[in-house]
Amino acid sequence: MLYYLFTWLHKAFNVPGAGLFQYISFRAAFALITSLFISMIIGKRLIGFLRKKQVGETIRDLGLTGQVSKQGTPTMGGLIILAAILVPTLLFAKLHNIYIILILVATVWLGLIGFLDDYIKVFKKDKKGLPGKLKILGQVGLGLIVGFTMYFSDKVVIREKTRNQAYVSSQDIFKVENASERISPFSRTEIKSTKTTIPFIKHNEFDYSWLISWISPGAKSWTWLVFIPIVIFIIIAVSNGANLTDGLDGLASGTSAIIGITLGVLAYVSGNTNFADYLNIMYIPNTGELAIYIAAFVGACIGFLWYNSYPAQVFMGDTGSLALGGIIAVFAIIIRKEIMIPIFCGIFLVENLSVVMQVSYFKYTKRKFGEGRRIFKMSPLHHHYQKLGYHESKIVMRFMIVGIMLAVLTIVTLKIR
Repeated sequence: MLYYLFTWLHKAFNVPGAGLFQYISFRAAFALITSLFISMIIGKRLIGFLRKKQVGETIRDLGLTGQVSKQGTPTMGGLIILAAILVPTLLFAKLHNIYIILILVATVWLGLIGFLDDYIKVFKKDKKGLPGKLKILGQVGLGLIVGFTMYFSDKVVIREKTRNQAYVSSQDIFKVENASERISPFSRTEIKSTKTTIPFIKHNEFDYSWLISWISPGAKSWTWLVFIPIVIFIIIAVSNGANLTDGLDGLASGTSAIIGITLGVLAYVSGNTNFADYLNIMYIPNTGELAIYIAAFVGACIGFLWYNSYPAQVFMGDTGSLALGGIIAVFAIIIRKEIMIPIFCGIFLVENLSVVMQVSYFKYTKRKFGEGRRIFKMSPLHHHYQKLGYHESKIVMRFMIVGIMLAVLTIVTLKIR
């Protein structure tokens, strides 16, 4: 909103300083600051309100040190995160941008699913919350919206580097005295594409149409039958991964902030023609605007840590964790970096895998030996380390250090091929 206001003021009255709102970096910085400010203000008031309403977390005694003492800690703190993301984005971003619209839909959609789950648990006193099938159905619904938009919308394009037919040879270039008259050997053409990015490979682009084009020459037009299910799977996996990670004070919000910074870097270079050319990566028009959104996202996560770091004054609940994971998944899909998710979301991945491995091995050994056995002392993985006697603040800090290492590795893949 402020973008449109100050753009009008700049063009109509040439108000000093109004032109700064044309710069993505300026608006991203203000989105970050505003997000932190909102987290601080809303956080304190919401925690007081939740305590007054006795909206506390019900903790099961699983034999974990310090777990029982968290009984009654206010939950549904994800509302702080959602407000701190949405308000700055609405204020500073270009709201007609297709990618901003899509990521806002994802934020509200998964935030509502998580809120319903928390509401049933807290106010209806039903520990099961929203049935798992309905959660998955909601995630599938978002996946369909994102998948269909990315595949069919004419506004979702990439600019592919193609050889300019009018290009004159290098010998002829030096004969042209006026530099402005020289013709570049390459130009960029906007095209619809299902290409995405593969790390560590020289020609680092993969086209989903390859998965189906081998059937027949005309099968490429049916690529959406493969692309959309993949989008749905990614959203479900990452969203639930973030949900599983939210088990220790500051773990989910801290790792999400690190992932957000990584995605911000990837979005900025992918949406900037100069950086895209220099790094020889896919150029995606209009994704630079997502830097404003991700700045608000990072600010919201860091601001929430003010109250969620050990000992937590509030838990984010599913309102926050489902939304955070879904946002990360949708954002990665938009900037066509979803194949890199196992790297920069490595923490979410191992948390997911630890649960899958534990449950699968337990069921297998129960069938084979009549008694279920476990790989880990407890899953998700962070609880395994708690069982080993590590303090939760140490576990959180070490997980975040690993997250930083994975973030750096992800950014380095822009050059290592």
